[in-house]
Amino acid sequence: MNCSRSLVLLIALTNSALRADTPTTSFTHGAAATVQPLATEAAIAAMKRGGNAVDAAIAAALTLGVVDGHNSGLGGGCFIVIRAADGSVTAIDGREMAPAAASRDMYVINGKLDTEASKTGPLASGIPGALAAYSLALEKHGKLKLADLAVPAAELAERGFPIDEVYARKLVAMLPHLKKFPATAAILLHADGTPLNEGEVLVQKDLGATLRAIAAGGTDWFYRGPFAEKVGAWMAANGGLITAADFATYVAQDRAALRTRYRGYEIVGMPPPSSGGIHVAQILQMVEGFPVRHLRDASRVHLFTEAMKLAFADRAFWLGDPDFAKVPRGLIDPIYTGSLAQKIDLDHTSPVPQHGEPMNWAGDLFGKHTTHLSTADAAGNWVALTQTINTGFGSKVIVPGTGVLLNNEMDDFSTQPGVPNAFRLIGAEANAIAPKKRPLSSMSPTLVLRDGRPLLSVGAAGGPTIITQTLLTLTHIIDDGMTPTEA
Repeated sequence: MNCSRSLVLLIALTNSALRADTPTTSFTHGAAATVQPLATEAAIAAMKRGGNAVDAAIAAALTLGVVDGHNSGLGGGCFIVIRAADGSVTAIDGREMAPAAASRDMYVINGKLDTEASKTGPLASGIPGALAAYSLALEKHGKLKLADLAVPAAELAERGFPIDEVYARKLVAMLPHLKKFPATAAILLHADGTPLNEGEVLVQKDLGATLRAIAAGGTDWFYRGPFAEKVGAWMAANGGLITAADFATYVAQDRAALRTRYRGYEIVGMPPPSSGGIHVAQILQMVEGFPVRHLRDASRVHLFTEAMKLAFADRAFWLGDPDFAKVPRGLIDPIYTGSLAQKIDLDHTSPVPQHGEPMNWAGDLFGKHTTHLSTADAAGNWVALTQTINTGFGSKVIVPGTGVLLNNEMDDFSTQPGVPNAFRLIGAEANAIAPKKRPLSSMSPTLVLRDGRPLLSVGAAGGPTIITQTLLTLTHIIDDGMTPTEA
């Protein structure tokens, strides 16, 4: 199935735990939901070749990097939440990483913050983590090889595909920035500098060659070989900080998934450096004591708005890379979220002058434009995968000869306390720039279980609205019995 660009979810036929009148979608061998039909087809093709839901997810992710490259790809990062057939759950962190030469005030020039440098150009990118995460997921949970999935994506890049209305519109919106970088313009624009139109075929031969090289040489070709060397050389010549050595030190992290409960359902999400898992859970716990299903529309909007205000105040202060910042587990302790819920008055709006302070905040800590896709198979493997290069076309940089758009995830750090990023989010020291640190993210890939059985895979795109889209979808389905389409 193909879903909207803002929200992607997948629901199982055997959802007897959901409301009896909730329509569901059935599948015999497997299912996939992505924002792009070609990516969905790639996922299904992988399962038909003997792959499972994890293989299907990576096939779709690689394909999205070709056909939806303004949102995600090899030059970006991802989070993957997996429920394996044996019932175990895991969270793979492929978030981008700041280069070793990055510094707290790297965007302060002559005493003034350069807000554009973190969004466009050579200083905007972190070390891409998506490919390392794909490889780790396949190694631990897949049945097919990376090469089996990369070659079809390469063929699609070389053959080309007609761009859709969304792709064409984003080319127009980003045209002035895309023109700044010759290798980018040569691929995405006409020779006269005008953007491709809807329906025109986009051919990406360099990206195809990169994917074929990955198929032949594995992740070492990318992180410890020609790709890293080419990017490092370009950065050195153009004022960037990323080096080949930075690529060699990148490792995708296998983290413990975040597991909380809402109305008898288990909500499985990403831990930090995702803020999504924490705040989806935090807000759900805050509203659980309210009769959500029976509230009038205005009261319901008010309830969620007040809960979101409290959660985002905590996000701004507490959240960051757990390997660098002290992120308290108490943020999702029911006692703490219950204390936050007590601050919500259904009849009045309340100011949130500062963040909350969860219990044992110093001692009990987490261990050290975007697209979403969901897959599932008959064996019980379920995947929620969200990936991104941040804003449209990322940093706008394609290093010559690679075909890969590099991310602009450095803008997701708090470049300066109190200064908003591209999504108008404000952060504190917990998310300050540091060498080899991962920036905070709102990506919220989420699985819902009941008695250990997977029921729902959901995620979204849209910067910080990913959190709110995801949690509202969950409440629409769990509280209101809506269908996925209605939710």
